[in-house]
Amino acid sequence: MLANQGATAKIARPTTLRESVFEAILELIIVGNLEPGQHLVENELADILGVSRQPVREALQLLSGEGWVDLRPGHGAFVHAPTVAEADQLLAVRTLLETESARLAARNSDEPGVAHLRMLCARGLAAFEADDVDGSVAANSDLHAAVTSLSGNQVLAELTSQVARRVRWYHTPVARQRGRASWDEHTALIDAIADGDEDQAAEIMRRHTEHTRHSYLEQRASQGEESVSAPVRRRRPRAAATS
Repeated sequence: MLANQGATAKIARPTTLRESVFEAILELIIVGNLEPGQHLVENELADILGVSRQPVREALQLLSGEGWVDLRPGHGAFVHAPTVAEADQLLAVRTLLETESARLAARNSDEPGVAHLRMLCARGLAAFEADDVDGSVAANSDLHAAVTSLSGNQVLAELTSQVARRVRWYHTPVARQRGRASWDEHTALIDAIADGDEDQAAEIMRRHTEHTRHSYLEQRASQGEESVSAPVRRRRPRAAATS
């Protein structure tokens, strides 16, 4: 009977403690408070997050399933340390997705959408000038997400969102290095979108995302790294700030 009644509204499901702990640990990883290769000790994380060890253990299992944490039998859990090839592949896919997002955004944007992009750009530039790396990275992520939203392509938006968090993780170490140039590129991108210039918007986004990709790879090369697979010295992270 129900199968013949069409779609119905889904009942909102409250967030479980395990999911909340998952998000908290993931944020600590993304912002760098938990470093690649770092040993994750359940009781320390439980103390930091103010929970018992059980939801921490469950969250680490979820994080392992999504590739953020490596579980090593007999040794414990460690923050995943991406290889250079792994990061390069993801950032290359990001370039493809976001180049098309920019092209479609130039075709479909409206004045409120462009105004929102300019607001995000101003926020990011202010964070950069204040040497607020976390704020700059967050504004960068929000701006790119807004461009994808303006594309009007829901499938493209979903695919882009799947890589967005990992892109933010890779972008954080090079945000200061990219500096003002990144925000100048954003400004030029927004101008092209506002003008409805699809080819120009796509080309600016392609160059912009490739600059970030190359900056990340150059930083890894300067550290003499082909990969970062060895565990690093464990240090106690500070809890992520809530908003």
